[in-house]
Amino acid sequence: MTMKPRFYYAPKTCALATHIVLEHIGIDYEGIKLDFRENQQRTKEYLAVNPKGRVPALVTDRGVITETPALLLYLAQTYPQAELAPLSDPFALAEMQAANSWFCSTVHVVHAHGPRGSRWSDDAAAQQSMKAKVPQNMSECFAWVESELLRGPWVMGANFTVADPYLFTMSSWLTSDGVDIAKFPRVAEHYKRMLEMPAVRKVMPLHGM
Repeated sequence: MTMKPRFYYAPKTCALATHIVLEHIGIDYEGIKLDFRENQQRTKEYLAVNPKGRVPALVTDRGVITETPALLLYLAQTYPQAELAPLSDPFALAEMQAANSWFCSTVHVVHAHGPRGSRWSDDAAAQQSMKAKVPQNMSECFAWVESELLRGPWVMGANFTVADPYLFTMSSWLTSDGVDIAKFPRVAEHYKRMLEMPAVRKVMPLHGM
């Protein structure tokens, strides 16, 4: 990149995953925090950056990139020296992308049925019903992570990849979703291992953690 990228994020969101990767690689970037409580993601200024009104968003010299799986792969490919993806192995790369896509399309949606049920229904009873299912659904998701997805010690096995900050982000939501991470010993160990990383320790306070 020929320009200093701008990274837009908000606490308690999936932007945490990309934030960790930016710090892990050591990129010189500008971090811009949005306060969702003040609806800063809906301001005219931010909608000019990301009309979806969501985070994360990364402004690069070629334009704006949104959506966590896309951002993670972009960073892994742009900074191959960081070795954050199996770029030379199409099958392994597809496996990593399958994990990240599932985090995005399934686990994140299951979680969001709790705090953001109004996205799917205006009916208060329906929203409460969705929220009540979150612990069960998240537990089922993480049972699959525990038994099938997490190869250990990292998602892809021996090598740390961009899938690991994404899993860490999903795992960080378990307590608020009414799920005890201790039910999943391998996930809990992964979470603990991530907490030891300098990049994670640096960005966690920025995300209210």
